[in-house]
Amino acid sequence: MIIAHDLGTTGNKASLHHDDGRLVASTTVGYPAHFAAGGVAEQDPQDWWDAVATATRDLLVRTGTAPAEVQGLVVSGQMMGAVLLDGEGRPVRPAIIWADTRSGAEQRELEQALGAEHAYELLGHRLNPTYSVEKVMWVRDNEPDVWARVRRFCVAKDYIVLGLTGRLATDRSDASGTNAYDQRTGDWSDEVLAAARLDRALFPEILDSTTIAGTLTDAAAAALGLHDSSGRHRDVRVVMGGGDGPMAAVGSGIVAPEDGAYVCLGTSSWISFASNAPLRDPGLRTFTFDNVVPGSFVPTATMQAGGASIQWISEALSPDPARPETARLTAEAGGDLDTEDLYFLPYLLGERSPIWDPNARGAFVGIGRHHTRRHLVRAVLESIGYNLLTSIHAFRESGAAIDRIDAVGGGAQSDALLQTLADVWGVPVRRRTIVEEANSLGAAVTGAVGLGLADFAAARALSEVTAEFTPDAGRHGIHAERHARFTAAYDALAPWFAAGAQGVSR
Repeated sequence: MIIAHDLGTTGNKASLHHDDGRLVASTTVGYPAHFAAGGVAEQDPQDWWDAVATATRDLLVRTGTAPAEVQGLVVSGQMMGAVLLDGEGRPVRPAIIWADTRSGAEQRELEQALGAEHAYELLGHRLNPTYSVEKVMWVRDNEPDVWARVRRFCVAKDYIVLGLTGRLATDRSDASGTNAYDQRTGDWSDEVLAAARLDRALFPEILDSTTIAGTLTDAAAAALGLHDSSGRHRDVRVVMGGGDGPMAAVGSGIVAPEDGAYVCLGTSSWISFASNAPLRDPGLRTFTFDNVVPGSFVPTATMQAGGASIQWISEALSPDPARPETARLTAEAGGDLDTEDLYFLPYLLGERSPIWDPNARGAFVGIGRHHTRRHLVRAVLESIGYNLLTSIHAFRESGAAIDRIDAVGGGAQSDALLQTLADVWGVPVRRRTIVEEANSLGAAVTGAVGLGLADFAAARALSEVTAEFTPDAGRHGIHAERHARFTAAYDALAPWFAAGAQGVSR
Protein backbone atom coordinates (compact mmCIF):
# COMPACT_ATOMS: atom_id res chain seq x y z
CA MET A 1 0.00 0.00 0.00
CA ILE A 2 0.93 3.66 -0.51
CA ILE A 3 -0.43 6.50 1.61
CA ALA A 4 -0.71 9.91 -0.04
CA HIS A 5 -1.31 13.20 1.73
CA ASP A 6 -2.53 16.41 0.10
CA LEU A 7 -2.10 19.50 2.30
CA GLY A 8 -4.78 21.90 1.15
CA THR A 9 -5.90 25.24 2.52
CA THR A 10 -8.82 23.86 4.53
CA GLY A 11 -7.45 20.45 5.47
CA ASN A 12 -5.31 17.43 4.69
CA LYS A 13 -6.92 14.91 2.36
CA ALA A 14 -5.19 11.57 2.86
CA SER A 15 -5.76 8.49 0.74
CA LEU A 16 -4.73 4.85 0.82
CA HIS A 17 -3.82 3.27 -2.51
CA HIS A 18 -2.75 -0.08 -3.87
CA ASP A 19 0.81 -0.08 -5.15
CA ASP A 20 -0.46 0.57 -8.70
CA GLY A 21 -2.20 3.76 -7.56
CA ARG A 22 -5.79 2.45 -7.29
CA LEU A 23 -7.75 4.23 -4.55
CA VAL A 24 -8.78 2.16 -1.51
CA ALA A 25 -10.04 4.80 0.92
CA SER A 26 -9.69 8.48 1.73
CA THR A 27 -10.22 10.76 4.70
CA THR A 28 -9.96 14.48 5.40
CA VAL A 29 -8.74 16.16 8.57
CA GLY A 30 -9.48 19.88 8.64
CA TYR A 31 -7.48 22.71 10.15
CA PRO A 32 -7.99 26.47 10.40
CA ALA A 33 -6.49 29.30 8.41
CA HIS A 34 -6.14 32.84 9.71
CA PHE A 35 -7.22 35.60 7.32
CA ALA A 36 -7.12 39.27 8.30
CA ALA A 37 -7.21 42.71 6.75
CA GLY A 38 -4.14 43.86 4.89
CA GLY A 39 -3.72 40.60 2.99
CA VAL A 40 -2.86 38.36 5.96
CA ALA A 41 -3.19 34.60 5.37
CA GLU A 42 -1.41 32.22 7.75
CA GLN A 43 -1.54 28.70 9.16
CA ASP A 44 0.20 26.78 11.93
CA PRO A 45 2.53 24.09 10.49
CA GLN A 46 1.87 21.98 13.59
CA ASP A 47 -1.74 21.71 12.42
CA TRP A 48 -0.51 20.22 9.14
CA TRP A 49 1.61 17.67 10.98
CA ASP A 50 -1.18 16.73 13.37
CA ALA A 51 -3.54 16.28 10.41
CA VAL A 52 -1.06 14.00 8.63
CA ALA A 53 -0.66 11.86 11.76
CA THR A 54 -4.40 11.71 12.49
CA ALA A 55 -5.36 10.93 8.89
CA THR A 56 -2.76 8.15 8.60
CA ARG A 57 -3.99 6.47 11.74
CA ASP A 58 -7.61 6.81 10.61
CA LEU A 59 -6.91 5.19 7.24
CA LEU A 60 -5.13 2.25 8.86
CA VAL A 61 -7.92 1.64 11.37
CA ARG A 62 -10.85 2.07 8.97
CA THR A 63 -9.40 -0.21 6.32
CA GLY A 64 -7.79 -2.76 8.65
CA THR A 65 -4.43 -2.14 6.99
CA ALA A 66 -1.45 -3.40 8.95
CA PRO A 67 1.53 -1.02 9.20
CA ALA A 68 3.69 -3.68 7.56
CA GLU A 69 1.60 -3.40 4.38
CA VAL A 70 2.55 0.26 3.85
CA GLN A 71 5.49 0.51 1.47
CA GLY A 72 5.68 4.24 1.05
CA LEU A 73 4.38 7.71 1.81
CA VAL A 74 4.19 10.69 -0.52
CA VAL A 75 3.02 14.27 0.01
CA SER A 76 1.34 16.88 -2.18
CA GLY A 77 0.85 20.35 -0.80
CA GLN A 78 -0.34 23.90 -1.26
CA MET A 79 2.29 25.88 -3.12
CA MET A 80 3.99 29.30 -2.93
CA GLY A 81 3.94 29.72 0.85
CA ALA A 82 6.79 30.27 3.28
CA VAL A 83 7.66 28.15 6.31
CA LEU A 84 10.61 29.70 8.14
CA LEU A 85 12.66 27.40 10.36
CA ASP A 86 15.29 27.79 13.05
CA GLY A 87 18.49 25.76 13.20
CA GLU A 88 16.63 22.79 14.69
CA GLY A 89 14.02 22.73 11.91
CA ARG A 90 11.28 24.29 14.06
CA PRO A 91 8.98 27.01 12.68
CA VAL A 92 9.81 30.44 14.08
CA ARG A 93 6.36 31.87 13.22
CA PRO A 94 3.12 30.74 11.56
CA ALA A 95 3.45 29.74 7.93
CA ILE A 96 2.59 32.47 5.43
CA ILE A 97 0.41 30.70 2.85
CA TRP A 98 -0.17 31.30 -0.85
CA ALA A 99 -3.13 33.66 -0.31
CA ASP A 100 -1.09 36.21 1.69
CA THR A 101 -0.50 39.44 -0.25
CA ARG A 102 1.39 41.64 2.24
CA SER A 103 4.67 41.71 0.35
CA GLY A 104 3.85 44.30 -2.31
CA ALA A 105 6.88 46.42 -1.40
CA GLU A 106 9.15 43.41 -1.77
CA GLN A 107 7.67 42.62 -5.19
CA ARG A 108 8.38 46.17 -6.31
CA GLU A 109 11.96 45.92 -5.03
CA LEU A 110 12.53 42.81 -7.13
CA GLU A 111 10.87 44.35 -10.20
CA GLN A 112 13.08 47.40 -9.96
CA ALA A 113 16.20 45.22 -9.76
CA LEU A 114 15.26 42.58 -12.36
CA GLY A 115 12.64 44.06 -14.64
CA ALA A 116 9.21 42.45 -14.89
CA GLU A 117 9.66 40.90 -18.33
CA HIS A 118 13.18 39.61 -17.64
CA ALA A 119 11.98 38.02 -14.38
CA TYR A 120 9.12 36.33 -16.25
CA GLU A 121 11.52 34.86 -18.81
CA LEU A 122 13.83 33.70 -16.02
CA LEU A 123 11.24 32.24 -13.66
CA GLY A 124 8.29 31.30 -15.84
CA HIS A 125 6.19 33.41 -13.45
CA ARG A 126 5.51 37.06 -12.79
CA LEU A 127 6.90 38.61 -9.66
CA ASN A 128 3.99 38.84 -7.23
CA PRO A 129 3.28 39.00 -3.48
CA THR A 130 1.65 35.55 -3.65
CA TYR A 131 5.04 33.88 -4.19
CA SER A 132 7.42 32.55 -1.59
CA VAL A 133 10.52 34.67 -1.97
CA GLU A 134 8.57 37.92 -1.52
CA LYS A 135 7.07 36.49 1.67
CA VAL A 136 10.52 35.59 3.01
CA MET A 137 11.71 39.12 2.25
CA TRP A 138 8.65 40.55 4.02
CA VAL A 139 9.51 38.74 7.25
CA ARG A 140 13.09 40.01 7.04
CA ASP A 141 11.92 43.57 6.46
CA ASN A 142 9.08 43.65 8.99
CA GLU A 143 9.87 41.16 11.77
CA PRO A 144 13.59 41.56 12.62
CA ASP A 145 13.34 39.67 15.90
CA VAL A 146 11.80 36.71 14.13
CA TRP A 147 14.24 36.97 11.24
CA ALA A 148 17.18 36.74 13.61
CA ARG A 149 16.14 33.15 14.37
CA VAL A 150 15.57 32.08 10.75
CA ARG A 151 18.03 29.60 9.29
CA ARG A 152 16.07 27.75 6.58
CA PHE A 153 13.04 28.14 4.34
CA CYS A 154 10.64 25.59 2.85
CA VAL A 155 7.03 25.15 1.71
CA ALA A 156 4.20 23.11 3.18
CA LYS A 157 4.89 19.63 1.85
CA ASP A 158 8.64 20.04 2.50
CA TYR A 159 7.91 20.66 6.18
CA ILE A 160 6.02 17.36 6.36
CA VAL A 161 8.79 15.48 4.52
CA LEU A 162 11.25 16.96 7.02
CA GLY A 163 9.13 15.64 9.87
CA LEU A 164 8.84 12.23 8.25
CA THR A 165 12.50 11.75 7.32
CA GLY A 166 14.63 14.40 9.01
CA ARG A 167 15.74 15.64 5.57
CA LEU A 168 15.01 19.16 4.36
CA ALA A 169 14.53 19.25 0.59
CA THR A 170 12.07 20.41 -2.03
CA ASP A 171 11.12 19.27 -5.52
CA ARG A 172 11.18 21.07 -8.84
CA SER A 173 7.45 21.74 -9.00
CA ASP A 174 7.40 23.54 -5.65
CA ALA A 175 10.75 25.22 -6.33
CA SER A 176 9.29 26.64 -9.53
CA GLY A 177 6.52 28.26 -7.47
CA THR A 178 8.83 30.31 -5.25
CA ASN A 179 9.88 33.15 -7.61
CA ALA A 180 13.47 32.12 -6.83
CA TYR A 181 13.97 29.19 -9.26
CA ASP A 182 15.66 29.59 -12.64
CA GLN A 183 13.50 27.44 -14.91
CA ARG A 184 16.23 27.43 -17.55
CA THR A 185 18.91 25.88 -15.33
CA GLY A 186 16.74 23.94 -12.87
CA ASP A 187 18.40 25.54 -9.85
CA TRP A 188 17.96 28.46 -7.48
CA SER A 189 18.61 31.71 -9.31
CA ASP A 190 21.69 33.55 -8.09
CA GLU A 191 20.40 36.65 -9.89
CA VAL A 192 17.09 36.63 -7.98
CA LEU A 193 18.70 35.83 -4.65
CA ALA A 194 21.12 38.72 -5.10
CA ALA A 195 18.24 41.07 -5.94
CA ALA A 196 16.29 39.76 -2.94
CA ARG A 197 19.33 40.07 -0.67
CA LEU A 198 18.85 36.49 0.54
CA ASP A 199 21.49 33.87 1.35
CA ARG A 200 21.39 30.76 -0.82
CA ALA A 201 21.94 28.70 2.35
CA LEU A 202 18.33 29.48 3.34
CA PHE A 203 17.03 27.39 0.46
CA PRO A 204 16.73 23.59 0.47
CA GLU A 205 18.26 21.16 -1.99
CA ILE A 206 16.12 20.46 -5.05
CA LEU A 207 15.13 16.90 -5.97
CA ASP A 208 12.94 15.33 -8.61
CA SER A 209 9.44 14.67 -7.31
CA THR A 210 9.97 10.92 -7.72
CA THR A 211 13.14 10.85 -5.60
CA ILE A 212 13.04 8.82 -2.38
CA ALA A 213 13.81 11.53 0.17
CA GLY A 214 14.46 9.05 2.98
CA THR A 215 12.82 6.52 5.25
CA LEU A 216 10.40 7.10 8.07
CA THR A 217 12.08 7.99 11.38
CA ASP A 218 11.17 6.13 14.58
CA ALA A 219 9.45 9.23 15.96
CA ALA A 220 7.43 9.76 12.78
CA ALA A 221 6.42 6.09 12.64
CA ALA A 222 5.14 6.32 16.21
CA ALA A 223 3.20 9.51 15.49
CA LEU A 224 1.57 8.05 12.37
CA GLY A 225 0.86 4.61 13.82
CA LEU A 226 3.22 2.92 11.38
CA HIS A 227 4.99 0.75 13.94
CA ASP A 228 4.41 -2.59 15.64
CA SER A 229 3.67 -3.23 19.32
CA SER A 230 7.35 -3.12 20.18
CA GLY A 231 7.77 0.29 18.56
CA ARG A 232 9.70 -1.05 15.58
CA HIS A 233 8.81 -0.22 12.01
CA ARG A 234 9.82 -1.33 8.56
CA ASP A 235 11.83 0.99 6.35
CA VAL A 236 8.83 2.87 5.00
CA ARG A 237 10.14 4.99 2.14
CA VAL A 238 9.08 8.61 1.70
CA VAL A 239 8.91 9.88 -1.87
CA MET A 240 9.60 13.62 -2.20
CA GLY A 241 6.26 14.50 -3.85
CA GLY A 242 5.32 17.90 -5.22
CA GLY A 243 3.02 20.88 -5.43
CA ASP A 244 -0.73 20.42 -5.56
CA GLY A 245 -1.14 21.99 -9.00
CA PRO A 246 1.08 19.57 -10.92
CA MET A 247 -0.16 16.71 -8.70
CA ALA A 248 -3.75 17.48 -9.71
CA ALA A 249 -2.72 17.18 -13.36
CA VAL A 250 -1.45 13.64 -12.79
CA GLY A 251 -4.54 12.80 -10.74
CA SER A 252 -6.65 13.99 -13.68
CA GLY A 253 -4.81 11.66 -16.07
CA ILE A 254 -2.97 14.61 -17.64
CA VAL A 255 0.61 13.35 -17.96
CA ALA A 256 1.50 14.33 -21.56
CA PRO A 257 0.48 17.06 -24.04
CA GLU A 258 -1.94 14.75 -25.86
CA ASP A 259 -4.01 14.29 -22.68
CA GLY A 260 -5.62 17.73 -22.96
CA ALA A 261 -6.43 20.28 -20.25
CA TYR A 262 -8.06 20.17 -16.84
CA VAL A 263 -9.59 22.61 -14.36
CA CYS A 264 -9.18 22.19 -10.61
CA LEU A 265 -12.09 23.75 -8.73
CA GLY A 266 -10.67 24.01 -5.24
CA THR A 267 -10.26 26.97 -2.87
CA SER A 268 -8.16 28.54 -5.57
CA SER A 269 -9.04 27.35 -9.07
CA TRP A 270 -6.82 26.82 -12.07
CA ILE A 271 -6.65 25.58 -15.64
CA SER A 272 -3.57 23.68 -16.73
CA PHE A 273 -2.16 21.10 -19.14
CA ALA A 274 1.07 19.17 -19.70
CA SER A 275 3.74 20.52 -22.03
CA ASN A 276 7.20 19.54 -23.19
CA ALA A 277 8.42 23.13 -22.76
CA PRO A 278 7.51 26.22 -20.73
CA LEU A 279 4.86 28.46 -22.26
CA ARG A 280 5.56 32.19 -22.19
CA ASP A 281 2.57 34.51 -22.63
CA PRO A 282 3.50 37.87 -24.20
CA GLY A 283 0.84 39.44 -21.99
CA LEU A 284 2.34 37.83 -18.83
CA ARG A 285 -1.13 36.53 -17.89
CA THR A 286 -0.25 32.86 -17.40
CA PHE A 287 2.72 31.03 -15.91
CA THR A 288 4.49 27.67 -16.00
CA PHE A 289 5.37 25.26 -13.21
CA ASP A 290 7.90 22.46 -13.55
CA ASN A 291 5.92 19.22 -13.55
CA VAL A 292 6.18 16.31 -11.14
CA VAL A 293 6.74 14.25 -14.30
CA PRO A 294 10.51 14.79 -14.70
CA GLY A 295 11.52 16.88 -17.68
CA SER A 296 8.06 18.26 -18.44
CA PHE A 297 6.07 21.36 -17.53
CA VAL A 298 2.53 22.48 -16.69
CA PRO A 299 1.47 25.88 -18.09
CA THR A 300 -1.12 27.16 -15.65
CA ALA A 301 -3.52 30.00 -14.93
CA THR A 302 -4.68 30.27 -11.32
CA MET A 303 -7.33 32.50 -9.82
CA GLN A 304 -7.02 33.13 -6.09
CA ALA A 305 -10.63 32.59 -5.03
CA GLY A 306 -12.49 30.17 -7.29
CA GLY A 307 -14.05 27.68 -4.90
CA ALA A 308 -13.40 30.21 -2.14
CA SER A 309 -15.91 32.58 -3.76
CA ILE A 310 -18.56 29.86 -3.79
CA GLN A 311 -17.77 29.00 -0.19
CA TRP A 312 -18.02 32.67 0.80
CA ILE A 313 -21.40 33.32 -0.84
CA SER A 314 -22.72 30.04 0.60
CA GLU A 315 -21.67 31.02 4.11
CA ALA A 316 -23.14 34.51 3.67
CA LEU A 317 -26.52 33.21 2.48
CA SER A 318 -26.92 30.15 4.73
CA PRO A 319 -28.79 30.34 8.07
CA ASP A 320 -25.74 28.82 9.79
CA PRO A 321 -22.46 30.01 8.23
CA ALA A 322 -20.66 27.12 9.92
CA ARG A 323 -22.80 24.73 7.87
CA PRO A 324 -23.10 26.39 4.45
CA GLU A 325 -25.78 24.98 2.15
CA THR A 326 -23.46 25.04 -0.85
CA ALA A 327 -24.97 22.17 -2.84
CA ARG A 328 -28.53 23.52 -2.59
CA LEU A 329 -27.58 27.10 -3.36
CA THR A 330 -25.50 26.20 -6.42
CA ALA A 331 -28.19 23.84 -7.72
CA GLU A 332 -30.80 26.61 -7.42
CA ALA A 333 -28.54 28.89 -9.46
CA GLY A 334 -28.24 26.47 -12.40
CA GLY A 335 -30.23 26.06 -15.58
CA ASP A 336 -31.22 29.00 -17.77
CA LEU A 337 -31.27 31.55 -14.97
CA ASP A 338 -30.40 35.02 -16.27
CA THR A 339 -28.54 37.28 -13.84
CA GLU A 340 -30.08 40.26 -15.66
CA ASP A 341 -26.84 42.21 -16.00
CA LEU A 342 -25.53 41.38 -12.51
CA TYR A 343 -21.80 40.63 -12.29
CA PHE A 344 -19.47 39.48 -9.54
CA LEU A 345 -15.74 40.17 -9.40
CA PRO A 346 -14.25 37.12 -7.62
CA TYR A 347 -11.25 38.92 -6.17
CA LEU A 348 -11.79 38.17 -2.49
CA LEU A 349 -8.07 37.43 -2.02
CA GLY A 350 -6.64 39.77 -4.64
CA GLU A 351 -5.87 38.08 -7.94
CA ARG A 352 -3.22 36.22 -9.86
CA SER A 353 -4.20 35.16 -13.39
CA PRO A 354 -5.12 36.96 -15.46
CA ILE A 355 -4.96 40.47 -13.92
CA TRP A 356 -2.18 40.04 -11.32
CA ASP A 357 -3.56 42.64 -8.95
CA PRO A 358 -3.14 42.03 -5.20
CA ASN A 359 -5.22 45.15 -4.52
CA ALA A 360 -8.33 43.85 -6.32
CA ARG A 361 -11.30 42.93 -4.16
CA GLY A 362 -14.63 41.21 -4.63
CA ALA A 363 -17.61 43.23 -5.81
CA PHE A 364 -21.15 42.81 -7.08
CA VAL A 365 -21.70 45.21 -9.97
CA GLY A 366 -25.11 46.07 -11.35
CA ILE A 367 -27.19 44.83 -8.43
CA GLY A 368 -30.83 45.91 -8.43
CA ARG A 369 -33.82 45.66 -6.12
CA HIS A 370 -35.19 42.75 -8.16
CA HIS A 371 -32.13 40.54 -7.74
CA THR A 372 -32.48 37.51 -5.44
CA ARG A 373 -30.02 35.16 -3.80
CA ARG A 374 -30.30 32.91 -6.87
CA HIS A 375 -28.97 35.78 -8.98
CA LEU A 376 -26.15 36.43 -6.51
CA VAL A 377 -24.99 32.80 -6.54
CA ARG A 378 -25.37 32.59 -10.31
CA ALA A 379 -23.21 35.67 -10.74
CA VAL A 380 -20.52 34.04 -8.58
CA LEU A 381 -20.57 30.85 -10.67
CA GLU A 382 -20.33 32.83 -13.90
CA SER A 383 -17.48 34.95 -12.54
CA ILE A 384 -15.27 31.87 -12.18
CA GLY A 385 -15.94 31.01 -15.80
CA TYR A 386 -15.31 34.55 -17.04
CA ASN A 387 -12.08 34.96 -15.10
CA LEU A 388 -10.67 31.65 -16.36
CA LEU A 389 -11.92 32.35 -19.90
CA THR A 390 -9.49 35.25 -20.15
CA SER A 391 -6.69 32.79 -19.35
CA ILE A 392 -7.98 30.26 -21.88
CA HIS A 393 -7.75 33.02 -24.49
CA ALA A 394 -4.17 33.67 -23.37
CA PHE A 395 -3.24 30.01 -23.76
CA ARG A 396 -4.74 29.87 -27.23
CA GLU A 397 -2.98 33.06 -28.27
CA SER A 398 0.28 31.38 -27.20
CA GLY A 399 -0.42 28.35 -29.40
CA ALA A 400 -2.12 25.92 -27.01
CA ALA A 401 -5.11 23.94 -28.31
CA ILE A 402 -7.87 23.62 -25.71
CA ASP A 403 -10.92 21.80 -27.05
CA ARG A 404 -12.16 20.10 -23.88
CA ILE A 405 -11.48 20.47 -20.18
CA ASP A 406 -11.70 17.80 -17.47
CA ALA A 407 -12.85 18.95 -14.04
CA VAL A 408 -11.56 17.88 -10.63
CA GLY A 409 -11.65 19.36 -7.14
CA GLY A 410 -14.59 19.80 -4.79
CA GLY A 411 -16.42 22.17 -7.14
CA ALA A 412 -16.49 19.49 -9.84
CA GLN A 413 -19.33 17.79 -7.97
CA SER A 414 -21.73 20.61 -8.96
CA ASP A 415 -23.69 20.04 -12.18
CA ALA A 416 -24.73 23.70 -12.17
CA LEU A 417 -21.13 24.93 -12.02
CA LEU A 418 -19.83 22.55 -14.70
CA GLN A 419 -22.66 23.39 -17.11
CA THR A 420 -22.07 27.09 -16.50
CA LEU A 421 -18.36 26.66 -17.26
CA ALA A 422 -19.10 24.71 -20.45
CA ASP A 423 -21.48 27.43 -21.63
CA VAL A 424 -19.03 30.22 -20.81
CA TRP A 425 -15.97 28.51 -22.34
CA GLY A 426 -17.70 26.98 -25.37
CA VAL A 427 -16.01 23.59 -24.92
CA PRO A 428 -17.17 20.33 -23.28
CA VAL A 429 -16.38 20.05 -19.58
CA ARG A 430 -16.06 16.51 -18.23
CA ARG A 431 -16.32 15.25 -14.66
CA ARG A 432 -14.03 12.40 -13.66
CA THR A 433 -14.57 9.62 -11.13
CA ILE A 434 -11.86 11.02 -8.87
CA VAL A 435 -12.58 14.67 -8.09
CA GLU A 436 -11.87 15.60 -4.48
CA GLU A 437 -9.00 13.08 -4.30
CA ALA A 438 -7.32 14.13 -7.57
CA ASN A 439 -4.34 15.74 -5.82
CA SER A 440 -3.72 12.78 -3.55
CA LEU A 441 -4.23 10.37 -6.47
CA GLY A 442 -1.56 12.27 -8.37
CA ALA A 443 0.66 12.00 -5.32
CA ALA A 444 0.03 8.26 -5.07
CA VAL A 445 0.99 7.74 -8.72
CA THR A 446 4.11 9.87 -8.20
CA GLY A 447 4.92 7.75 -5.15
CA ALA A 448 4.42 4.52 -7.09
CA VAL A 449 6.77 5.80 -9.80
CA GLY A 450 9.36 6.75 -7.20
CA LEU A 451 9.12 3.31 -5.61
CA GLY A 452 9.57 1.62 -8.99
CA LEU A 453 6.06 0.14 -8.99
CA ALA A 454 4.43 1.99 -11.91
CA ASP A 455 4.91 4.67 -14.54
CA PHE A 456 3.02 7.92 -14.97
CA ALA A 457 0.98 6.53 -17.86
CA ALA A 458 -0.89 4.43 -15.28
CA ALA A 459 -2.66 7.62 -14.14
CA ARG A 460 -4.78 7.66 -17.29
CA ALA A 461 -6.65 4.51 -16.25
CA LEU A 462 -7.18 5.43 -12.59
CA SER A 463 -9.80 8.12 -13.12
CA GLU A 464 -12.57 7.82 -15.71
CA VAL A 465 -14.95 10.34 -17.22
CA THR A 466 -18.42 9.97 -15.67
CA ALA A 467 -20.30 12.96 -17.11
CA GLU A 468 -19.89 15.42 -19.93
CA PHE A 469 -21.42 18.89 -20.03
CA THR A 470 -21.70 20.24 -23.56
CA PRO A 471 -21.97 23.98 -24.22
CA ASP A 472 -25.24 25.50 -25.36
CA ALA A 473 -24.46 27.58 -28.45
CA GLY A 474 -27.01 30.26 -27.62
CA ARG A 475 -25.86 30.71 -24.05
CA HIS A 476 -22.22 30.68 -25.16
CA GLY A 477 -22.88 33.61 -27.49
CA ILE A 478 -24.49 35.57 -24.65
CA HIS A 479 -21.59 34.77 -22.34
CA ALA A 480 -19.08 36.02 -24.91
CA GLU A 481 -20.75 39.43 -24.69
CA ARG A 482 -21.02 39.26 -20.90
CA HIS A 483 -17.34 38.34 -20.62
CA ALA A 484 -16.46 41.67 -22.19
CA ARG A 485 -18.69 43.47 -19.67
CA PHE A 486 -17.06 41.48 -16.83
CA THR A 487 -13.55 42.55 -17.82
CA ALA A 488 -14.74 46.14 -18.28
CA ALA A 489 -16.13 46.14 -14.73
CA TYR A 490 -12.70 45.30 -13.32
CA ASP A 491 -10.99 47.85 -15.58
CA ALA A 492 -13.35 50.53 -14.29
CA LEU A 493 -12.81 49.62 -10.63
CA ALA A 494 -9.04 48.97 -10.74
CA PRO A 495 -8.12 52.61 -9.90
CA TRP A 496 -10.58 52.53 -7.00
CA PHE A 497 -8.97 49.34 -5.68
CA ALA A 498 -5.51 50.90 -6.02
CA ALA A 499 -6.58 54.07 -4.20
CA GLY A 500 -7.99 51.99 -1.35
CA ALA A 501 -4.72 50.09 -1.00
CA GLN A 502 -2.89 53.42 -0.66
CA GLY A 503 -5.27 54.62 2.04
CA VAL A 504 -6.90 57.25 -0.17
CA SER A 505 -10.43 58.21 0.89
CA ARG A 506 -13.03 56.64 -1.36
